[in-house]
Amino acid sequence: MENMIKNETRRDFLKVSGTVAGGLALGFYLPNGPRVAQAAVPTHSPNAWVKIGTDNSITIMCARSEMGQDVYTSMPILVAEELEVDLNKVKVEFAPPAEVYINALLGGQLTGGSTSVRDAWEKLRKAGASARMMLVAAAASDWGVDAAQCKAANGMVTGPGGKKATYGSLAAKAATMEVPKDVPLKPSSQFKIVGNKGQKRLDTEVKVKGTAQFGIDTRVPGMLYAAVAMAPMIGGKVASYDDSRAKSMPGVKAVVQYSRGVAVVADSYWQAKKAKDLLLITWDAGPNGDNDQKKIWDGLRTASEQPGAVFREHGDAEGTMGSAAKTIEATYQLPFLSHSPMEPQNTTADVRADKAIIITPTQFQQLVPHVVAGATGLKPEQVEVHTTFLGGGFGRRVEVDYTIDAAEISKAVGAPVKMVWSREDDMTHDSYRPASLMKLSAGLDSSGKPVAMRFHATSPSISARLFPSLVKDGIDPFAVEGIDNYPYDTPNIKLTYQMHDTGVTPGYWRGVSHNLNAVALECFVDEMANAAGKDPIQFRIDNLDMGSTKHQWSGLSAGVPVGARMKRVLEEVRAKSGWGKKLPAGKGMGVAVMEGYNTVIAMVAEVTVSADYDVSVDKVTAVVDAGTLVHPDQALAQMQGTINFGQSACMWGEITIKNGGVEQTNFDTYRVARMNEAPKVLDIHFIKSDSTPGGLGEPGTAVIQPAIGNAIFAACGKRVRTLPFTAEHIRGA
Repeated sequence: MENMIKNETRRDFLKVSGTVAGGLALGFYLPNGPRVAQAAVPTHSPNAWVKIGTDNSITIMCARSEMGQDVYTSMPILVAEELEVDLNKVKVEFAPPAEVYINALLGGQLTGGSTSVRDAWEKLRKAGASARMMLVAAAASDWGVDAAQCKAANGMVTGPGGKKATYGSLAAKAATMEVPKDVPLKPSSQFKIVGNKGQKRLDTEVKVKGTAQFGIDTRVPGMLYAAVAMAPMIGGKVASYDDSRAKSMPGVKAVVQYSRGVAVVADSYWQAKKAKDLLLITWDAGPNGDNDQKKIWDGLRTASEQPGAVFREHGDAEGTMGSAAKTIEATYQLPFLSHSPMEPQNTTADVRADKAIIITPTQFQQLVPHVVAGATGLKPEQVEVHTTFLGGGFGRRVEVDYTIDAAEISKAVGAPVKMVWSREDDMTHDSYRPASLMKLSAGLDSSGKPVAMRFHATSPSISARLFPSLVKDGIDPFAVEGIDNYPYDTPNIKLTYQMHDTGVTPGYWRGVSHNLNAVALECFVDEMANAAGKDPIQFRIDNLDMGSTKHQWSGLSAGVPVGARMKRVLEEVRAKSGWGKKLPAGKGMGVAVMEGYNTVIAMVAEVTVSADYDVSVDKVTAVVDAGTLVHPDQALAQMQGTINFGQSACMWGEITIKNGGVEQTNFDTYRVARMNEAPKVLDIHFIKSDSTPGGLGEPGTAVIQPAIGNAIFAACGKRVRTLPFTAEHIRGA
């Protein structure tokens, strides 16, 4: 990984390095890009391209993967705002792997971490402004006037005496102009597109008409289809197989063994799948063949007895605990979760002697050439990658294992092959949100104020598997997020993490460890409030750390400390939700608050718990401080989506292991929220702000879960510490 992604500081600006139809192709480099506390790699990097054709077409390269989160619209908005063009007339193309498209916040050409708009916020606007200034300079040169006398608007430059020129007519001349080094940006008061609530998504029409190209839609001349058989146990491999029946099926062209299993290649996917089902395979179960859920939880409990690595500490938490007026202890247990995007993993690969063409829905374009080269014997520069729309990702497509599979199969048969996983393949060969144990204890003084906090998490490390260089002194930075920014004013704290391999493949799941640590913490804070005899919202407000220098916060908004931002959203959500109103028996309200990805969210969930302990979510009220909203309608959609996603996770989501393999194979056994089970009312409010945008694709998933858990306690008095919040777990609490 380290030698794949270059992060050294480069020259201030990239030269104009290409023309499109004789026009302008501009890449802009921001030498001092923003940083995030969680990022373990340097953040200096170039960004996306603007292309202007002599036909007056404007093409913006989208350097992030579109999986429903709106980068196909929100990122072009930033360029179009400064370029002074009609966004609805802009063309958008997905960017190929290239250093110029590296995400400064993650150090690679990667979509994740709710970073897309945050990374693009300044540098894409500067890219648009630079292109505009070059076009104005070209017009001024043609007319022999000062550039200050010219103005760009609506894709045209106007000058003194009624002179006019379209961007397209100026593109060739502009391509010879020097890239400006001083690029002023519009103040927010002049925005026309950024923040426009009426702006439509640019990909809606093609998706509604069915012309949007997802990976699974790929068609190329001479293409065959592959269905695969992979070991039912994690880490298993083929010992032997009999393919005689499969080979006799209509349309079958080949049966090949590849590194992960056996593939049947045929004229159609259905033919390939039916033949694959006739394979007789003997599997070598590997080292985890006897793994099961009891063994996993026993292993986590044993590992949790280790002291772990300290990632934040001040005062004497353990010493103070003994002298506290009251102490509270709890252990929260969260299961493995599957990503299960609607589009299962797939890739079309055409591996030839001198090159490979990979067409794939991926979140990590930059990595694909390297892994495919390793699998085929080609060089990375011989691998051409085309990114399609993604039918969901949620972190699963940060990994590129399925592109390796397709490349191996294509090379074996000597033809372009579209490999498609079934739903069962996808669910049983996922990389799962880690199962985790969180031990928490707190000491309260006689007034109910927390004086000591001890947090100890035990879970597998995703980074240790994928990017081991990120792990330092036993700490995976992605394993402690959601708790490393502990926001409450507690004079004595000790936060530790114990890494433990469960034998189950861990992966980055939407919100990553916020969905573990923040869930446990915010449920436990409710326990603290209850022990103190305090209202849960007021308890949080009273105990927030309001200082701006005490800790290194990961999210500052215009110099406002996170504690102050949390106080505001908590006060707003209290007012908006009707907190404190009298509810009928069996109904309850719960609150949670979190900062993540430079966004602060408070949520109140209102639930009904039946006599049989079935839970329905009646209403969710959310107040969100996410800075500037580039595309407000989509910001709202993101929050709605994260609430539904998080609800599914905490109420039904659970992957379990038996005989070394995953027991859940489809949505009948891995439940997600159905339409009739979604909250009846979603009341979402955004704090008006001109500050830097925060991320919205992930944090809501972690806030809704403890809000629901706390609401269940308020409704029926059951404190559920084992997720999901099923009737069985509530009954046993």
